[in-house]
Amino acid sequence: MSQPALVNCPICGKQNAFFAEPMGPFCSARCKMIDLGKWMGEEYRVSEPLRPDHFAEFEGIEGEDLDEPR
Repeated sequence: MSQPALVNCPICGKQNAFFAEPMGPFCSARCKMIDLGKWMGEEYRVSEPLRPDHFAEFEGIEGEDLDEPR
């Protein structure tokens, strides 16, 4: 069995499994809510509309490879 993909929490930086339930990639409910608040407060935003060419590098990915972070 493969090791879970470890990432740093986007808010506090604590290392956590990317697919950890129910918080992944966040380390806690607190960090998850802080992140949501930043989206709701428009601190985060998508810089431009996505175009089909943004997805070109992912067209050949199939099966379980779709679940791996890139």
